[in-house]
This record gives sequence, structure tokens and C-alpha cells, in this order.
Amino acid sequence: MQDGNALAVRPDAGPDEDRNSGSREKGLNRVLHILEFLHANQRAIGIGDLAKGVNAPRSTIYTLVRSLVDAGLLEMAGDGNRVYFGKKLYLYGMDYVRGNDLLRRGRQEVDNLSRETGETSELCMLQSGRYTIVHSSPGTRPFRISSATGLQIPLPWTASGRLLLAGFERAVIEDMVSEDDLVLPDGRRLLLDDFIADIATAGAAGYCVTSGLVDAYTKCLAAPVFSAAGKVEATICLVVPIDTSEEKTRDLIALLRERAARLSIAG
Repeated sequence: MQDGNALAVRPDAGPDEDRNSGSREKGLNRVLHILEFLHANQRAIGIGDLAKGVNAPRSTIYTLVRSLVDAGLLEMAGDGNRVYFGKKLYLYGMDYVRGNDLLRRGRQEVDNLSRETGETSELCMLQSGRYTIVHSSPGTRPFRISSATGLQIPLPWTASGRLLLAGFERAVIEDMVSEDDLVLPDGRRLLLDDFIADIATAGAAGYCVTSGLVDAYTKCLAAPVFSAAGKVEATICLVVPIDTSEEKTRDLIALLRERAARLSIAG
């Protein structure tokens, strides 16, 4: 039976063409690993460290990086021995924003929420099995809550993660959540059964609140944004101080649900 992840080979393909096809696929996979490694580290990386990070020969990574730099997808940084994303990837990203209606409108809602409430606001989606902040707007408080566009966090650490997984089968959730994902930054371990129960509760309630998971000083309020098919496509959330009063928390949840419903209806 043919592997669903393998490239199809024509019946008349000769040995040389077959090998070339496999070589191209391996090269493409390494390019994707390079991009993912840079994204995960959020900084310029030396060629040697990059080769170790993607488990590939240094000479191979050097050749691939040179091609990607020539194409404008990567750029050399600092002393010329480190590499990071290039301007062309930024332009491609802006094309994606312009072409994705939900992301474009969601960014506006997040910015409006931050201005109206003074709290840090985020638009979040699933990406590669991770909770991912696709847009963030800082609040007006004198201290800054850690939040950055592109940041990926284990799903069990977040209110949004519990909503993004609503409706998923248990087996799918188990595949997406590793043992390490269940260990919070302070060393506490969540039970998978408790996390799955939280997902069901959040899905039924239509919102989720978590306190002191990522850090001891904040809580996260999140509401789901639905696609036309009724699936949770994204979440819109607020990160607030953990001592925020119950009354204000209720008001913020109501506001989040209103804005999330507006995004869902417009979608």
C-alpha cells in the first residue's frame, strides 16, 4: 500500500528520476525544518547551530541557506554568520493577512478591544498542534504582560486551547498533547483527564477562564470564533491581572463573547 505522505512516482519513472524525486523531497523537508526551527527560536541562528537543530550536515544546510538567501526568503544577520527570516517572507505574510478575511477583521477587533479595555488582547488559532497567537495588542497598564504575535504555547496552558479543541475526539487530543505539554512553567503537572474535561466544559459554556497557568499573576479569558461549518476557527481573548474582580471579569467575558460572535457572523 502506498504511503499517503510519499510522493507518487509514475510507473515509467526510471531509477535516476526516482532518486531525484526523493532527493528533492528530502531537500524540501529540510527547508521546512529550517523555517520551523527559526520560527521556534525567534532569533537569528548560526549555521552550525542550525545544522544541529535540524539534524543535517553543515554543508547541506549551508547550501540550502545560500539558496534561500539568494531568493530573499532568509537574510544573513549580525556578523554574517547567522541567518534569519528575510523581507520576502514578511511580504508573503502580509499577502496572507490581506487574503484571509477572518484574520484581517480579527486583528481590528483585537486592537479595538485593547483600546477599549486597556487589557492585552489576542487573536489565537491552532497551528501545527499548538496554540498560536496570530495577533496581539498590548494593554495600557504600566507593566507589560508577556504576549507576542507568533508565540506558540502548549494547548493545556491556555484558555484558548480548551476552546480550540472543543469537539475533537479524545484520541485526536491525545495525539496533539504530549506529556511535556501537561507540565506547566512552574513545574505543576496537569492530568490529561482533567484537561479533556475542561475542554468539554468550555465548549458547553461558550467561553473559558484560566488562572495562574502560564504565570502566577495573570488569568486568561477567551471566547470562540466559529467558522460557517460551526467549528471553532479561532479565539479572541484578554490577558488580565489575576486579581481582576469577578464583576469586571464577567463584564469582560460578555464583551469577548459579543465580539467573537460578531466575527463568527461576519464570517
